[in-house]
Amino acid sequence: QVQLVESGGGLVQNGGSLRLSCAASGRIFSNYVMGWFRQAPGKEREFVAAICSGDGTYYTDSVKGRFTIARDNAKNTVYLQMNSLKPEDTAVYYCAADRRLGQLYGGSPDSWGQGTQVTVSS
Repeated sequence: QVQLVESGGGLVQNGGSLRLSCAASGRIFSNYVMGWFRQAPGKEREFVAAICSGDGTYYTDSVKGRFTIARDNAKNTVYLQMNSLKPEDTAVYYCAADRRLGQLYGGSPDSWGQGTQVTVSS
């Protein structure tokens, strides 16, 4: 129901930082749960982080303390600030949106972005 476009991916060194952005269309962005998933070659798509309309946040254990999800409703944009990046963070990162946290967390959001590549060198 909403269109999502990611940006900000690229190549960074081990220990570096990167900020991903996801721009969403539509006037009801503020009512959606927004999140990020990632998928490395040969692996299943993995939940990374989510933020609810009330700004409550959720993170997978492997990124806690390193990644921060935030949203700017005025800009219809969600961000993923990634610090202390490791080679194992290398993956295609996907933005996701759904009205329900459970649907998004379970990997079945209403909308997916096209993905942006993040590569962390050793």
